[in-house]
Amino acid sequence: MSNDTYDVVQELLRRMTEGDHDRTAELFAEPVDWRLSWPAEGHSAVPWIRPRSSRAEVADHFRSLEAHHVPELNGTSVTRILVDGTHAVVLGEIAQTVRAGGTAYTSPFALHLSFEDGLITRYHIYEDSLTVTRALST
Repeated sequence: MSNDTYDVVQELLRRMTEGDHDRTAELFAEPVDWRLSWPAEGHSAVPWIRPRSSRAEVADHFRSLEAHHVPELNGTSVTRILVDGTHAVVLGEIAQTVRAGGTAYTSPFALHLSFEDGLITRYHIYEDSLTVTRALST
């Protein structure tokens, strides 16, 4: 696999789309600087929104997302990938449907990634977590 920032971002997105959670987690350094933290105190409706630092926890994050959503109805899209050296920002829109209850929701997102030796060292995602929490709480 390439160490080029853009290539690793593309590989990450491909593995996420395929639902290959363990192979997705292999792209992350240990520890990883992970930020998906609202609500910071956690919420039972969104168990994947919590601190993480290991590959096993990264794989668990993506498994939990899949368990709570209908993968066949995932319409998440990427509109732009910006690269500056070992940093990348991925912009897009999350479009998911909640497995329990069928509530659909959308949220813009920005994902800030940093890389070292071809591995993701930072994964900070910014989204409308209130919309996500509300959709999963109904």
